[in-house]
Amino acid sequence: MPAVKPWGRWGRALFGAFVVANCLAAAAWAPQGAEALKPLRTPDVPYQPSGTEVVEAMLRLANVTARDMVFDLGCGDGRIVIAAARGFGARGVCVDIDPQRIAEARENAHRAGVSDRIRFLTQDLFETDIGEATAVMLFLWPEVNLALRPKLLRELRPGTRVVSHWHEMGDWKPQRTERVAASDRVRPIHLWIVPGRH
Repeated sequence: MPAVKPWGRWGRALFGAFVVANCLAAAAWAPQGAEALKPLRTPDVPYQPSGTEVVEAMLRLANVTARDMVFDLGCGDGRIVIAAARGFGARGVCVDIDPQRIAEARENAHRAGVSDRIRFLTQDLFETDIGEATAVMLFLWPEVNLALRPKLLRELRPGTRVVSHWHEMGDWKPQRTERVAASDRVRPIHLWIVPGRH
């Protein structure tokens, strides 16, 4: 059997250049991929999905129909807007500051067959244009609700329904509150109607 000749000088040089080029390419792409999964800033609240019973009760309390555009500010895995689209025929917008949550919401909407009825925005909810919403869903913290309240009253049209799981909005008293028996505890949900402008 003939002996296998070792690579010549040029062969070794080309192979070395190939390895270096691939290492540099991997180094260049890895941070970008990792960076793409990072939130735009530290989220205002930790991710805590609402249970199925609560999701259904929120949509019923808002009286969602096929005519609605449902925004979920801090949508997590998209379950509320997906339920609105699948169960009520509504359209909707999922907004979350964390691109990982938005990726999950897209995948869940695809599996549910309602991707064509939903838009997905990796955005800061305080900066999102919410003017086309007819119903807004929230599961935030009390201080975030209060900080968001001026935006809701400024940008939403009169008659828009706002529903919050658990937390209220200071002296803006809800028109209606329901309590849902979930698996772990009884959970309040609150409904506000954006008033007319004077």
